[in-house]
Amino acid sequence: MGALWPWAGTPAQTPSEATLESTAPALPRVDDVLKVPPIRLLNGQDFQHERQPLLLYWWSSTCPFCALQSPSMQALWLSQKSRGLRMLALSIDKKPEDAQAYLLKRGYTFPSAWASPEWRKQFPKPKGLPVTLLMNSQHKVLLAEKGQMFAEDVEAIARLF
Repeated sequence: MGALWPWAGTPAQTPSEATLESTAPALPRVDDVLKVPPIRLLNGQDFQHERQPLLLYWWSSTCPFCALQSPSMQALWLSQKSRGLRMLALSIDKKPEDAQAYLLKRGYTFPSAWASPEWRKQFPKPKGLPVTLLMNSQHKVLLAEKGQMFAEDVEAIARLF
């Protein structure tokens, strides 16, 4: 059985990721105010949430639902950044190199950071994956979704800010 099913008997998540997910908070509610701590992007630049609308998108290179949603997130980023939308895609991959390779292979240019377990102690990822949050310029949550969003739902985010 091991030769046919090489993944049989191996956990889908590392114990630390499974622990983080089991203790993850629920989605924030609309109108909650969130403070996103500074984080370094995968390109080496520092990211700080300023007084602009911010789209947060938690994803992983191993998440099939993220793979389906990410092209729509890229399209939204390209079409709305000139309107002032800031985006922060937060990878929960085991290593930042996994996230970088995934983004490069697919040509995604949206701003991305590796949300290390240490960083997530300051700003925990809500339960589920992918997770999409939209905050206004006052850091107030306008949209909170977990699970895959369809392309038309991602496009509709542009009407919310």
